[in-house]
Amino acid sequence: MDIYSSRYLRSIRLIKESVPSFQEYPFQIPSIRKMTELSFHENVTFLVGENGMGKSTLLEAISIVLGFNPEGGSLNFNFSTYDSYSNLSDYLTVVKGLNRPEDGFFLRAESFYNLASNIEELDREPMRGSRIIDSFGGVSLHDQSHGEAFFSTFMNRFGANGIYILDEPEAALSPLRQLSMLSRIHELVNQNSQFIIATHSPILMSYPSSNILELTENGIRKTSVEDTGHYKLMKQFFEDKDRFIHHLLKD
Repeated sequence: MDIYSSRYLRSIRLIKESVPSFQEYPFQIPSIRKMTELSFHENVTFLVGENGMGKSTLLEAISIVLGFNPEGGSLNFNFSTYDSYSNLSDYLTVVKGLNRPEDGFFLRAESFYNLASNIEELDREPMRGSRIIDSFGGVSLHDQSHGEAFFSTFMNRFGANGIYILDEPEAALSPLRQLSMLSRIHELVNQNSQFIIATHSPILMSYPSSNILELTENGIRKTSVEDTGHYKLMKQFFEDKDRFIHHLLKD
């Protein structure tokens, strides 16, 4: 049996011959322009790199081609606040695993407020039945801090046998919460779930059963957490904080 048969998303490929122009957004982004095929780990794949390298653009396109709402949510969400997403998904083809996920969610920090608002709107509809918010912890996401609401969604809404796509989740989480997220990711991986995560966080990147794909000006390469620019910079900072700050702030 194929050892990757339990993986829901195996790879994506850019249909380069159909791209109208590599001089226009988002195809002029080097990491996307040079992309051919990306393979995903059956457990966790991280997309990392500096701002502007196309992490969120690529993650968004993957989500759309899998059927998720561009602004986040499960496959059942269909709200739109502002159509700002790219057409990259129109030029991607996916290779799926032999099994189908029973659940899935696209969680992105930048549009989480819109997701929370849509949940409240849906729960106000008469004759709807059970409340959507109950599967998110039961407390209005607007009545919690951004970080707590984000974490509550992750802890309560995500479950076994699912594919979960996260866009920079650390933006809403303290380092302690990021460590808790690692623990929960491990629980869900052991329950046959798969994650694709765009992140700047070396804490999250440290998850061992994963691939790290770094988006750079030279394309996309597989790397280790220790070889990422994020890890090297943080390591340099904490090993000699005073010297680092002295050179950064000198006149």
